[in-house]
Amino acid sequence: MSESSNFLAEQIQADLEQGTYGGRVVTRFPPEPNGFLHIGHAKAIVVDFGLAQRFGGRCHLRFDDTNPVGEDTLYVESIQRDVRWLGYEWGEHLYYASDYFPKLFAFAERLIREGRAYVCSLSLDQIRETRGTVTEPGTPSPDRDRPVQDSLRLLREMREGKHAEGAYTVRAKIDMAHPNMKMRDPLMYRIRHAHHHRTGDSWHIYPMYDFAHGLSDAIEGITHSFCTLEFENNRALYDWFVEAIFEPPVPHQYEMARLNLSYVVLSKRKLITLVREGHVWGWDDPRMPTLAGLRRRGVPPEAVVAFVEQVGVSRADSLVDVALLDHTVRDYLNTRAPRRMGVLDPLPVTLTNIPEGEGRRIELDEWPHDIPRQGSRAVPLTRHLVIEREDFAVDPPKGFKRLTPGGRVRLRGAGLFTCEEVLTDQAGQITGLRGRLDPEGAPGPKVAGTIHWSSATAGVEARVLLVDRLFTLERPDDHPDGALAVLNPDSLVERRAVIEPALAQAPAGTRVQLERLGYFIVDEAAQSDQPPTLIRIVPLKDSWAAKASPAEPAPPPAKKDPGRKRVRKSASEALQELIEVRPEIADRLDRLEADGLSEEDAAVIGTDDGLFELYAQAVAQGADQVAVVNWIVNDLRAVTKERPLETLSLTGAALAELIALVTQGEITTAVARKVFARVIEGEGSPIQIVDRQGLRPIRDPARIEAWAAEVVQANPDKVQAYRQGRTNLRGFFVGQVMRASRGKADPAMVNRVLDRLLAG
Repeated sequence: MSESSNFLAEQIQADLEQGTYGGRVVTRFPPEPNGFLHIGHAKAIVVDFGLAQRFGGRCHLRFDDTNPVGEDTLYVESIQRDVRWLGYEWGEHLYYASDYFPKLFAFAERLIREGRAYVCSLSLDQIRETRGTVTEPGTPSPDRDRPVQDSLRLLREMREGKHAEGAYTVRAKIDMAHPNMKMRDPLMYRIRHAHHHRTGDSWHIYPMYDFAHGLSDAIEGITHSFCTLEFENNRALYDWFVEAIFEPPVPHQYEMARLNLSYVVLSKRKLITLVREGHVWGWDDPRMPTLAGLRRRGVPPEAVVAFVEQVGVSRADSLVDVALLDHTVRDYLNTRAPRRMGVLDPLPVTLTNIPEGEGRRIELDEWPHDIPRQGSRAVPLTRHLVIEREDFAVDPPKGFKRLTPGGRVRLRGAGLFTCEEVLTDQAGQITGLRGRLDPEGAPGPKVAGTIHWSSATAGVEARVLLVDRLFTLERPDDHPDGALAVLNPDSLVERRAVIEPALAQAPAGTRVQLERLGYFIVDEAAQSDQPPTLIRIVPLKDSWAAKASPAEPAPPPAKKDPGRKRVRKSASEALQELIEVRPEIADRLDRLEADGLSEEDAAVIGTDDGLFELYAQAVAQGADQVAVVNWIVNDLRAVTKERPLETLSLTGAALAELIALVTQGEITTAVARKVFARVIEGEGSPIQIVDRQGLRPIRDPARIEAWAAEVVQANPDKVQAYRQGRTNLRGFFVGQVMRASRGKADPAMVNRVLDRLLAG
C-alpha cells in the first residue's frame, strides 16, 4: 500500500507509538471459499496485505469456511491464485476457520460453564419473535437459565448429530434489553448436517460468523481487523466474544467503505446468474469484474493495485467511475506495451508502383519518442496492403483527417499514399483502392493525416475480441427490469484482423498497443494450430464519455435564498421519523433483520405494507426468506415503480409456489421470470402457467446427450483445456448446451452428461 495517509494507517501508527501490541502489526484477509473474487475484493486484499507490508508486519490468508453449503476447494485454489496474482504472499500463514473448530467448541463449553451461554430450544421464528423492538426489550428464552450441565450435554449431543436441524441452537447470554439488537442473546452455533470440504462429516454443528470471526482473529494474534461498513453494528459482538475469552491486548475491528464501480455488478448472486445462464463464457470471461476475468482480459495486476490506491480508504460510500480503472491501465501499459500494427476491418489497397511479388522490409520503432526505450521490428511492405475501412470516405464529413478519393495520407513509416482509383462491386460497395506510394516530401496533394496498415500478403490473420463494458447503464441495478435488461449487446465483438508477422509469434500473455486501436493481449487460450487471438484490454481513449453526457441541457440553478439553509435528511433519519409515527415498523425491521436481510432490504420491505404482507405470506408458506427477498427487491419492485401493487394479481402463496418450482428444479430462473410476468397479469398460478405453456425442463436423456455431444465436438480446444485443468470452462459448456436447448434442458442432467463427456 502507498505511503499516503488514511484513517486505518493512522490507527496502526498510533498503536505502534503507544505500544498497544508490543510493536506487532498482524492483519488478515478472510474470504469465504464459495465463489470467485472480484474487483471489490481487490480493495480488501490491497488494504490488508498492503498495510501489513507498510508497517513491517504480516498478513494472514484465512478461509472463513464456517458454512459448508456451497464451499469448495475449487474456490480455495482460485482465491490463492488471485491473491498471488496481485503480488501478495502469506508464506506459512495460511489458515482456515475450520482449523479452529475444536477450539471454538471448547470456547462454547467454557462460556456455558461460566453462565454466559446456553442451549436454546426455541425455533428461529420464535427467537425472532422474542427479540423485542428498538423501543422494547426482548423476552428471555425459557431456556436462558437452563442448568449448565444440561446445556453442556445438549451441546455435545448436537455435535454428535443426535438432534435434527433446527431443534436447538447455542446462544450467548448477553442482554435482552440491549439497544443494539445484535447483542440480544445472539446465536453461536446451529445444527447443520452438511458435508464440509475439509472436515467431512465429523461435525454436525457449525459456528456462526459473529462467534467464529473475532475469536479466529484472536487465536491467530491478529491486531487490526479490517472490514466493510455493513459490519459496523457487528463490532460490539466481535468485542464481546473476544473479550470474554482472551486477555488484552485483543484485536479490534475497523470498518471502511466498500469499492463500488460504475457499469458493473458485484453481487455474487448476479455474477453466478451471468455464468449459469450463459451470458458470459465463465468466471474468467474478460468482461467479468472477477479477478480471473481481469487477468484473462490482460489487465496488469500492478494497475489494479494502483487503481485501488488511487481510490483510497475512507468511511464514505461512493460510486467510482470505471473510467478511472481504464485510465490507470492505460497509464501503466503506455510505457510497457510495445507498439505494433494491425487492421481490424480490412480494406484492400494496391500500391501500383510496387511490382507484383516485390517488396521490402522497413524498420519501425517499438516505442514513441517520448518513451525512453529502445527497440524496433521489421515490417514487410508489399504491393498489396490493407487499411482500416473507416480510414477512407468517398464523401467525408467536415474535419475528416484521413483518406479520400484523390487525397493523400501518410502510411505509418512507409511513405505517402495517393488514392488514384476506387474499386467497387456491382452493388456499388467499395472493394479496394489503388494508388501510388511516394517517399516523404514528394510533391503532391496535401497530406491529410497518418494511418496504420498491414501487408495483405505477408501479414497474418488474427481473431480479435473487442471487449467493452458488460452493461450500458452506470448503475445496472437501477434499471426497472433489472441488470440483465441493460446487458451491452456490443460488449464482445469479434473481428477477423490482419496483423504484422512479428506479433503473430508472440507468446500468450504478451501485451501490445495496436497503434490507434488500443491495448491488447495475446489470449492464453489460443491454440498453436489456430490463428492467434488478441483480446482488447482497453481502447486508447474513453469512448463512453460522450455517451454519458445528458441528452438535454441541465435546467438553470435555482436562485439561492441567503437567509435559508437547506437541510437534507439522511435515510436513517427519515426512517426513524417514520418509526416514531408508526412504531409497528420497528417490529417489522427487527423480524426482517433476524431473517438475515440487510438493513437496506429490510427498510424496503418493512416500510411498505403491501410488500411486507406479501413477504410474510410467502415465508409462512415455507418459502426461503432470501429467495422471497430477491424476488421482491429485484423483480417486483421494478414492476411497482410503474403500477401499484394492489393492481397486480400476486399473492404470497403464488410467490412461494414460484420459488418452490425453481428450488425443486422444475423450471430455471430465466423461465421463472417469464412465469412471474404472467402471474401478475392474472393468467393463473405458477403451476398452471408452467403446465399450460410446457415450461418444465426437458429431461429426455437422449436429447440432452445429443446437445452436449454436439457442443463438445464443436469445441475440441476448450475440451482439451478443461481436461488440462481449466475447470472454469465448465460454465461455457453448460451455457452452450442450455442455448442449444433454448434454455429448456434440465441443468442438473446437463451437468451429469457433461461430467461424463468431459472426463474423456
